[in-house]
Amino acid sequence: MRVFVPVMLAGLALAPAAQARVCAVSLDSTDQMSFSTRQINVAADCSQVKLTLRHTGKLAATAMGHNWVLTKTADYPPVAMAGMRMTLADSYLPKKDARVLAHTVVIGGGQSTSVTFSTAALRKGGDYTFFCSFPGHFAMMRGKLVFG
Repeated sequence: MRVFVPVMLAGLALAPAAQARVCAVSLDSTDQMSFSTRQINVAADCSQVKLTLRHTGKLAATAMGHNWVLTKTADYPPVAMAGMRMTLADSYLPKKDARVLAHTVVIGGGQSTSVTFSTAALRKGGDYTFFCSFPGHFAMMRGKLVFG
């Protein structure tokens, strides 16, 4: 019994770590209001996503800032419009809005930022849009996130 209990406890301690899978995604943004991709694919076995956004341009965040925001596609237009009434300090997003599934802060040229988020709120085959919420950018700077 002494041998069995420590082995069982060690197995329990390792089980959650063995099941967790963090998937890394990198995305660039430019001074020409574009992302480097229009679609991000996330495997269904990813329990978390670590998204890194790089701004490869030269302009400051106040002039040509970019961020990365994830919403359900149906929520994208109202969240983007609400964000236009916010400030740079708010990353041009409505505060504590449950429709925002994940987001980074707004960055300027030469900077990078990242966000790690759980995929628990994502549904396999769900309809998700990512976009930049800097005022006016969301019309051009958007894409689809495919989970599954």
